Amino acid sequence: MALEEYKRKRDFKQTPEPPPKVGKGKQRRFVVQKHRATRLHYDFRLEMNGVLKSWSVPKGPSLDPADKRLAIQVEDHPVSYFEFEGTIPEGNYGAGTVMVWDVGTWEPQGEAHVMLQKGDLKFRLDGKKLKGDFALVHIKSRRPGSKGNEWLLIKHRDAYIVEGYDIDKYDQSVLTGRTMAEIAGDAGSAEWLSSRKVSAAGRSTKNEWLTESIAKADAKKAGEAKSAGVRRGSAANTVKKKSLRHEKLTA
Repeated sequence: MALEEYKRKRDFKQTPEPPPKVGKGKQRRFVVQKHRATRLHYDFRLEMNGVLKSWSVPKGPSLDPADKRLAIQVEDHPVSYFEFEGTIPEGNYGAGTVMVWDVGTWEPQGEAHVMLQKGDLKFRLDGKKLKGDFALVHIKSRRPGSKGNEWLLIKHRDAYIVEGYDIDKYDQSVLTGRTMAEIAGDAGSAEWLSSRKVSAAGRSTKNEWLTESIAKADAKKAGEAKSAGVRRGSAANTVKKKSLRHEKLTA
């Protein structure tokens, strides 16, 4: 049942989050909520079929195509969650501060439900911070304990790319203009860091499986492009040989 998992995880007598009600209409809005829970992350949500399809993005979305962001698909949320900003009390699921980091509309580049089922959802965003073409691509993870809900959020190359995009420079709510610290009412929260410790080599050792998955995806695309190039080259050589034979016969 729609929103059943959302309902199961929450006690609505204790949390200010909206109740699990399926929306009506066919609007296509999106929202990104910055969420300081156990770990800081960004919740990326697309309105679809009366609910918000949701992914947890640890490092947040990026306007740099070089950044392939891990996005963990989580339970659907009600459309009334669209403007939820505030603090989820301790002892509740997802306890912590929530900011409405970006809002706008989205447009699928094809049949949305078909692309979602195939694990290759392409879409265009028109938000206050995020704009242009993106894709959510389902990946097969070898991570121990994987639930098969790992995706990659990728920015496509277009007029809106920002190389070296730094999401930490944009720490204000698009609804209220407040920072995470102001929403939490705790000045000390501004000192909270989301970065994980890295190894002496300067990279996280916990996400090697993700690096491997991305490398395999890139290698596959490169192989397909190379094969296409070989086929084109072979066809061109065949045409060239036929042309030479024809010239000899007619000489």
